[in-house]
Amino acid sequence: MKLMRYGVKGREKPGMLDREGQLRDLSAVIGDLTADLLAKDALARLAAIDPATLPLVSDPVRIAPPYTGMGKFICVGLNYSDHAAETGMAIPAEPVLFMKPTSCVIGANDAVVLPQGSVKSDWEVELGVVIGTKARYVDESDALDCVAGYCVVNDLSEREYQIERGGTWDKGKGCDTFGPVGPWLVTSDEVADPQNLDMWLEVNGKRFQSGSTRTMVFGVAHLVSYISRFMTLYPGDLITTGTPPGVGMGQKPAPIYLEAGDRMRLGIAGLGEQAQAVHAWNPQLIDA
Repeated sequence: MKLMRYGVKGREKPGMLDREGQLRDLSAVIGDLTADLLAKDALARLAAIDPATLPLVSDPVRIAPPYTGMGKFICVGLNYSDHAAETGMAIPAEPVLFMKPTSCVIGANDAVVLPQGSVKSDWEVELGVVIGTKARYVDESDALDCVAGYCVVNDLSEREYQIERGGTWDKGKGCDTFGPVGPWLVTSDEVADPQNLDMWLEVNGKRFQSGSTRTMVFGVAHLVSYISRFMTLYPGDLITTGTPPGVGMGQKPAPIYLEAGDRMRLGIAGLGEQAQAVHAWNPQLIDA
């Protein structure tokens, strides 16, 4: 299934795509697509619904984050060997973990707003892994059974804040609007192999990132198992798994960073596309 939420902020409705890719309204079946509905039995009940019996949505107005109730937004850094090389950093011996606050989460096509004083904001297309079953010290062989589905994530980063201002990476990763998620949550039964997904990102029509999850240093199953040793994973937790090469920081002969007026497009095979316009600091756009 391809599940999503749509509508103006604060009044989102749940939906699913039918076989023709048309949006169908699920609000007569469930009030919203919440984290507790990502469990296997709940997803099975949704999968039993014939989308053709649901009302067709002609104008979604806005594509919202695909589910609500995200408890943790867990990120993996330097998880593509070729991306590590372009940053000048060593390939890690174990996964590098950091967190983004859930306050950064926006819909797939919502406005990206640069933080005050930003001069080095950057893009990163990433595969998002959504947990559906509680996981604590889960074996790698069982890890994918804990996954409800997958989604596209743009792990935006302010590199000056992240790298040059001391402390952890979190301060450059958690800015408001720096976590577009969606457009859909694609359930795991539709993703035959999460380690064989092509991914890409463009800025102002120029392709900067072209990669594949095949080149991850640590695959999805390993990451879920590994992270579950350090924290319990609950339904709705999101793991974003690293980015392939082509980020702005790695451009030659000089880095390229986002500016107000830029437009990003990005996608992952089978998981949909995002498109964001970049804006100068404007709190009204964040709160709208």
